[in-house]
Amino acid sequence: MKWTSFFRTIQAKLIIIYVLLILIAMQLIGVYFVSAMKNSLTRNFTQDLQERAELLSVLAAEKLESAADMGENNSVETLGPIVTNLFNMDGAEIQVLDASGKVLITSNQSHMDIIGRKNTQTVVSRALQGSKDNEEYVIDEDNVRKKVVAKPVFNKGKIIGAVYIVASMKELYTTMGRVNNIFISGILLALGLTAVLGVILAHTITHPIKEMTRHATAVAEGKFDLKMPVFGNDEIGQLSEAFNYMTTRLREALLVNEEEKEKLASILTNMSDGVIATDEAGRIILMNRRAAAILNVDEEEVSGSAIAEVLGLSEEQTQMFTEGTYVTMLLQMSQEADRSYMIRVTFTPIHRREVGITGTIAVLQDVTEQEKLEASRREFVANVSHELRTPLTTIKSYTEALDDGALDDPPLASRFVGVIQNETGRMIRLVTDLLHLSRLDSKEALMRKQPTDVMEMLEDVADRFSFQMQQKDIGSEVKVAAGLPKALCDRDQIDQVLDNLVSNALKYTQPGGSIAMGALEAAGGMLAITVQDTGIGIPKKDLDRIFERFYRVDKARSRSMGGTGLGLSIAREIVMAHGGTISIQSEFGQGTKVTFTLPLAEDDEGVAS
Repeated sequence: MKWTSFFRTIQAKLIIIYVLLILIAMQLIGVYFVSAMKNSLTRNFTQDLQERAELLSVLAAEKLESAADMGENNSVETLGPIVTNLFNMDGAEIQVLDASGKVLITSNQSHMDIIGRKNTQTVVSRALQGSKDNEEYVIDEDNVRKKVVAKPVFNKGKIIGAVYIVASMKELYTTMGRVNNIFISGILLALGLTAVLGVILAHTITHPIKEMTRHATAVAEGKFDLKMPVFGNDEIGQLSEAFNYMTTRLREALLVNEEEKEKLASILTNMSDGVIATDEAGRIILMNRRAAAILNVDEEEVSGSAIAEVLGLSEEQTQMFTEGTYVTMLLQMSQEADRSYMIRVTFTPIHRREVGITGTIAVLQDVTEQEKLEASRREFVANVSHELRTPLTTIKSYTEALDDGALDDPPLASRFVGVIQNETGRMIRLVTDLLHLSRLDSKEALMRKQPTDVMEMLEDVADRFSFQMQQKDIGSEVKVAAGLPKALCDRDQIDQVLDNLVSNALKYTQPGGSIAMGALEAAGGMLAITVQDTGIGIPKKDLDRIFERFYRVDKARSRSMGGTGLGLSIAREIVMAHGGTISIQSEFGQGTKVTFTLPLAEDDEGVAS
């Protein structure tokens, strides 16, 4: 497996290709060289035989002619030393033949028995027929290659014999074999050197690539501080510089991306609106902390759930969500203890080019308080319109009656004018209360706080309402603990609070009842003031809304008593402006107790705010 992996590397491929190229080149050169050398040696060997045969044919022509003319064999025999000594060749046999092809002389002493016999070789026959180019290759019984050459012997244009030479080519092929061995050794040596050079060359090429691979792996693992070494000014060096530049830019881009992700995560975590991200199938993939708090769910538990189930969408709303024909939904959510709240969900699809909608971003806003404020605003406008319309209608009716002739009846006119005055005073009180509330809401009401003796303040209130209490046969009582510290407050504003509370107690307390005012020191450096009556009380269902503007328990009766429905609202705003709290306790038919707190004075110096 290790070697298999090695052969798959660029280094191995370069070495193999380099060695194969050299091997192929050497083989081509070797084939050409060996072929050329073989042809050259064979040609030289053949040419040497041809020249020897030609020379011997010239010498043999005189001897054979003399022998033919004189009938002597001495002339032929004199060729023996020439053939044996002058033309001696290793592994060669030279024969001189007469015109009939009989062997006259042979250089091979072991073949002396063939003298006088005919040589029937083809080349001999062709030579005796006058052909000068007679040669052929033969392989003897010992598997030795030999070259055969035959030359005719001419004398005065007449063929009188032939020269036959057969020479072994063993030495030639031995020489060629040695040359081949030398060449093969050279090839092997060259291949070895080529392999070494190939390894060195491949290493010089693949080493930077390996380094770059190692650095690329490190960069993929987040190690951007490593620098790729530059090994030169060639293409690989330029690639190394480009890689380092790319690493630097990638690190900068990732740092910017991480910074943006941290900013986005911080924004999503701390934004006041809830954010939910879904995939194309509507499954939740991201939910910030605010969204989980609004929906009262765990972020991890709902991950992967359908947003329609988490938001409790109806089938129609789910269909709209699936089709993408949605923008904003107002959903009524409920929690434990029968507490419900309103959330506004704004859906924004995520588009990807050439793909379409790949997800949805849902922004959740808790609009419970906004809806309550909007409802209160609508109710407030309706109440103001109603409160103003009633006296205006009365005034209009009585003025029309006066215009129609009631002025001529003094007693009737006087009574009509009195009604108009009462309704006008009622509108003035209403507008005054509204202006007072407006100044309190906008923090424009000037508070001149100063240490105030609570006992004195409560007694003054009791004195102001003493005549009305006597008329209704209602008793009054002021209880203040001994040594009670002074309260830090705006005397005029707190007098208005007490006047409103006592006035309400006086209205709803039956003759024979009583109204008690008291004060005591409370926890947290505060002073608690109470106004308690034995009146008709307030139903339990109305206690939570009693401080709302224009809210009346018995609307018809309250209006007939001249109330505007703003007294308790004004009292709450004044107490809260002083940094205190106000609460009410009541049992229907058993009376009501209102308690508000004021800060204690630290010294006797006046303070304005």
